[in-house]
Amino acid sequence: MAGIAAGSPDASVPVIETARLRLRAHRADDYAICQAIWSDPAVVRHIGGRAFTAEEVWKRLLQYRGFWSLLGYGYWAVEEKASGRYIGDVGFADLARDLQPSLRGMLECGWVLSPQAHGKGYASEAVLAACAWADAQRPGLPVVCIISPENPASVRVAEKAGFALWQQSTYHDSPTLVFKR
Repeated sequence: MAGIAAGSPDASVPVIETARLRLRAHRADDYAICQAIWSDPAVVRHIGGRAFTAEEVWKRLLQYRGFWSLLGYGYWAVEEKASGRYIGDVGFADLARDLQPSLRGMLECGWVLSPQAHGKGYASEAVLAACAWADAQRPGLPVVCIISPENPASVRVAEKAGFALWQQSTYHDSPTLVFKR
């Protein structure tokens, strides 16, 4: 597809470790926890506003792995090192969104953590690690993220990772803030 930043088709998912987290490839056995995360009202309140179905979550897991194969970048499963628990997702995509400004060809950063992991600084730690990977592995590609203006916690995570408000837009009939690093 023209305009999408692509990597090698056989790209593997690198493991990234921070002081408290391990970012790794998603596995089929992450499905149950992933489904619990994406069906939690506290998680999806600012991401479409409705719980994801079991089918949608399975497709999401497949998509996470597929990004790496097709684009050479994608999403990692976020694992708490101390417990070994899978607690969420962080990474990059090119989703060909119908959004102005166009994000085509940019690394769109996203993150989601289970409510049990909120308030511990894990999101900031994971996003900073993912962005450091992008800076080293995809230099020159703009990194962006979109956030609901009603989600101040994610705005703070973005700002801590060096994102600044770039544009105000609308996505799926909802006000959307577009941040860029």
